[in-house]
Amino acid sequence: MKYLIIFFSAITLVSCKKEQQTTSNLERKDSTSVIQDSAMSDLATSGKILVETFPFPKEIKECSCHFAKNKADFEAEKYIYADDAGKTAYMKLDGKRLAMNLISSSDMEVDEVMNKEIENEDYKISVKGKKINGEEALLFQGILTIEKSDGTVITMPIYGECGC
Repeated sequence: MKYLIIFFSAITLVSCKKEQQTTSNLERKDSTSVIQDSAMSDLATSGKILVETFPFPKEIKECSCHFAKNKADFEAEKYIYADDAGKTAYMKLDGKRLAMNLISSSDMEVDEVMNKEIENEDYKISVKGKKINGEEALLFQGILTIEKSDGTVITMPIYGECGC
């Protein structure tokens, strides 16, 4: 009987230790994923440019151009670029919503090609695209290039429209 009590006590002790080890392994995994998430969210400090989506700007009242990363994002109104077809362009870069002056813009109805240049003290942005169709609003596909003042450059596809 004495040996039976010792045997069950040993089994209970071993199973408790395994449960503690399993719990501590899970805790380590959770803290690791938190560290990875915080590292991924701060792209600005790692030499990349964080391009975020935003709703259509309230400042734009009439004609505009607005673009998303792809057709699905465009239809979901997840814009990465918008301008008022003349003076001001809007983007959200590295966590900041920016309103920047357009330097140059082509006449899209004549050329069926779009070229826009935007620049401020931190970024130089180029928007280039071709008309894919459209009646009232002109649909475009193209490339958005962003160059940061530290020399970092990213390029991404865009899809969107220009019109009144």
